[in-house]
Amino acid sequence: MPKKLVIVCLINFCIAALLGLLLRYIYVNPLAINYRFLTHAHSHLAMLGWAYLMIYTFLVYYFVPKQKLVYTKLFWLTEIAVLGMLLSFPFQGYAAISISFSTLHIFCSYYFVYRFWKDMSIENTLVKNLVKTALIFMLISTIGVWCLGPAVGLLGKASAFYQMAIQFFLHFQFNGWFLIAVVALFFYQFQIAPSKHTTLFSRYLIAATVLTFALPVQWFVNHPLLYWINGLGIILQLFSLYYFLKIIKTKFQHILSDQFSLIKHMYRFALLCFVLKIVLQTASIVPEFSSSIYQHHNFVIGFIHLTMLGVITGFLFAFLLQSKTIRPTKVVTLGTYSFLLGFVLTEGFLLFQGCLFYFGQDMIPNYYNTLFIASVLLPLGIACILINYLKQKHNEPKIT
Repeated sequence: MPKKLVIVCLINFCIAALLGLLLRYIYVNPLAINYRFLTHAHSHLAMLGWAYLMIYTFLVYYFVPKQKLVYTKLFWLTEIAVLGMLLSFPFQGYAAISISFSTLHIFCSYYFVYRFWKDMSIENTLVKNLVKTALIFMLISTIGVWCLGPAVGLLGKASAFYQMAIQFFLHFQFNGWFLIAVVALFFYQFQIAPSKHTTLFSRYLIAATVLTFALPVQWFVNHPLLYWINGLGIILQLFSLYYFLKIIKTKFQHILSDQFSLIKHMYRFALLCFVLKIVLQTASIVPEFSSSIYQHHNFVIGFIHLTMLGVITGFLFAFLLQSKTIRPTKVVTLGTYSFLLGFVLTEGFLLFQGCLFYFGQDMIPNYYNTLFIASVLLPLGIACILINYLKQKHNEPKIT
């Protein structure tokens, strides 16, 4: 795998983690920084600079037979768009410059789908269909971005339409594009063959992804039908989880039997987070809870991090290790466990404090200080992995 591209993805991720740490520090010691603007920079860099580009790199590496130069050029153009957002969002939020770079990124993603769809060569029909589904969801998610301009112009940023447009983009990016793409890569790595069970899994997962969008919609539009739609989506998601576990049951232990313990632990961690994500989503089937989730910021942030850091990043780290792109040295092992510990601690604090708020209780003593200290482990772990990878010798593939 091209080392320079992986390095760029890891640098993006490390900077995103440092921005997240700065956001936590602002609660400890307020700074003259626009918190909302900085949040935009943090989230866009994590999503588009890390998850998007890392998945992009894996898809091209595995499924484009000849490493064509056009994909490398497109990668760097996409990275320019990411850097533009990083340098503009903290100072102006959503404004002319940041919107221009966001638009550039969208057009880059459109061209990627166009070229990749033509060039990809995937023999496994299960993996091929899941990759195509992920790409379609990525295209669909951008509808939410295109709706932001008209929403602001007609109704303003405080409108339900504007908020739903943002949720539309986030929902289908995370649960459609990112999640289904890493599942496709997981099935490819574990050589899962098409079967009746994989067909049912795919159908239930896709249907659940569409139907569970009713949950964020009902935060802004109170209608009983939305509860039923989300409930149906949750049930289908549970069916998809059942078939997923049934599919990987025999393959999982066999494939990982001769792998390093770190690789086994990363896959188990990612799978546990995947199961936990679905279990926690199941709680939204209770109307009283689902309607109040949005009011409790800790639950929302905790769930986003569970999906982004636990599931998506967990699988991406596991892929990097299993493919021998990153070798499991002592420094990498230390960095990985530092990242995992930081994730577990911060998620635990967010969830516990969210529960206290939900039941009308006070804050945990020294909550923000403790959360900040625990958050230090995240960029520290990524930095260890990155520094070790920079020193690692690697033969670049020839690109034509």
